[in-house]
Amino acid sequence: MRLLQTTLRITLITLLLIATVQAGERLRIATGELPPYATEARGDKGIALSIVRRAFELAGYQVEYVFMPWNRTLEESRGGRWDGTAYWGYKAEREKDFWLSDNVLTEQWVFLYRQPLKFDWREIADLKPWRVAAIRNYTYTPEFHALVERGVLNVDWTPDDLAALKKLLARRVDVVPIERNVACDLLSHHFKSSQTAGLRVHPQLMTPNFTTHLMLPRSLAQSAERMAAFNRGLAQLRRSGEYGRLLNQVSCPAGFAPAAG
Repeated sequence: MRLLQTTLRITLITLLLIATVQAGERLRIATGELPPYATEARGDKGIALSIVRRAFELAGYQVEYVFMPWNRTLEESRGGRWDGTAYWGYKAEREKDFWLSDNVLTEQWVFLYRQPLKFDWREIADLKPWRVAAIRNYTYTPEFHALVERGVLNVDWTPDDLAALKKLLARRVDVVPIERNVACDLLSHHFKSSQTAGLRVHPQLMTPNFTTHLMLPRSLAQSAERMAAFNRGLAQLRRSGEYGRLLNQVSCPAGFAPAAG
């Protein structure tokens, strides 16, 4: 009997250890609202956040997302209150306080405008004649922000993308720089097709290399090891068919989807 009890105890301890290893360390990641990439309204918390979660899972970690205003996620994560923040466009200055991951996904930033406006551009400075709706804490491109600082661009600072689209439809601005899938999500959820029929997307991307990243604070000693594990999990996920399925979850109105090939 004693031998049986000892065996059962050893078995139970072993099972508990296995369960603990399988569950993995739980990380709390701060984030904000940017549907369809990051949003509390979706079960998977958005396309980008589902990619981050799965990459961490493949590396042996579990993720809990905490939603708050974007600026707060940055400040509180920098100080180590949260294990990290996701997801962010690349800025070199962020590497001072954070480890930045390999590219989670490449966003497609485009310019929306209304017909019959004859809008065209080749360089950012070409936006000078137009009223442009922009959001202050967005990354955009270094050139865009430099031209704003010099007063070259006529920018109407706007709280968020939804407000920018409303201004565009109300003819208060001429052009909106916006991520393609974000535009598709907002247009499908907040507007009728009759309202948006006159909107067009310029075929030239604002930048072809808008990479996005998980950021882990350098103030936490574990961050470097966690980032290495995340990048390994992300690489494994990219090699699988699952990455493509996670990425391809947005239906765009006619004329808004990227051209095939």
